[in-house]
Amino acid sequence: MILILKNGATDDQIDHVVTRVEAMGLKSHLSRGTFRTIVGLIGDESTLNQEVLNAIPGVSQVIPVLPPYKLASREAHPESSVIDVSGVKIGGGNLGMIAGPCSVEDRDRMFRIAESVCESGANIFRGGAYKPRTSPYAFQGLGEAGLKLLREVGDKFGIPVVTEITDPRNVELVAEYADMLQVGARNMQNFVLLTEVGKTQRPVLLKRGMSATIADLLMSAEYVLSQGNPDVVLCERGIKSFDPSTRNLFDVAAVPVVQGLTHLPIIVDPSHATGRPDLIPACSLAGLAAGADGVHIEVHDCPEEAKSDGPQALLPEQYKDIAHRMQLMADLLGKTISPRPGATSRSLNPPPTEALA
Repeated sequence: MILILKNGATDDQIDHVVTRVEAMGLKSHLSRGTFRTIVGLIGDESTLNQEVLNAIPGVSQVIPVLPPYKLASREAHPESSVIDVSGVKIGGGNLGMIAGPCSVEDRDRMFRIAESVCESGANIFRGGAYKPRTSPYAFQGLGEAGLKLLREVGDKFGIPVVTEITDPRNVELVAEYADMLQVGARNMQNFVLLTEVGKTQRPVLLKRGMSATIADLLMSAEYVLSQGNPDVVLCERGIKSFDPSTRNLFDVAAVPVVQGLTHLPIIVDPSHATGRPDLIPACSLAGLAAGADGVHIEVHDCPEEAKSDGPQALLPEQYKDIAHRMQLMADLLGKTISPRPGATSRSLNPPPTEALA
């Protein structure tokens, strides 16, 4: 950490700064310039309170050398992390191919979509049992019935499932059924939710908020890591822009930027980033070319009947085409798409038919 002292700081103030710093257990390195005096701090910065340092008379600015997201930073963990989602690896050259509908819907449709994306090479199936919607009158998801159906689909096709968690009170329930917990863009800075998710043993898919900086995203990941859960996968899903041409601005540059700052894997979500099926193939390949550790795509067999986000979903045959092209891209980059694990012996009773109506 570096302390920049105010222009014209007196010798007494400089001596006081040095004394205070050394009283905190750190060594100081004094550098006097023509216009500014700088005090470098040497030692364990984790014990320092930046606000306390800012309050010392004569201090103009406190500049951390290490990032505030200590557990997520590459300084703390130089090697890229590999996250295991019930047998599917993401990171370190392993690609996660997440596909499925926005919402968990009726049983037959879920089975059709799952069968199709599995045949195309997807290794994690997605579907929302709880849906945070802008309108309180929009479809909010099937709740626990949807979780049971999602688990049934996962077991039938031997594929891990990921679903969004929206409420801290439901964390244990969702973790009972899902292999991976998704924290959506709207909840990226719901710190109570992040803390509860961090207490689980489930891998977490953390999406970047619509107006969040990269530093904001990494600090949110720090909340999960600080609770003892090391399995976090970041997701670039677009940020708000002034241009209405796409649903959001697909910040593909965020992928290499994030990888330079953290050991955590990062995937891209061109479905939410663009909101346009015609742009999803190009943006999927662009994400992989930029170094992404996977791609998250929404797929529906009849988008006009989808209960949520139908206009941005690919048809199964469209997903099959782009999945093939992503496999070619993976081969070109020397990366591996983890195969989905075999079917499990676990079984659950299907949810009541009326609950899925």
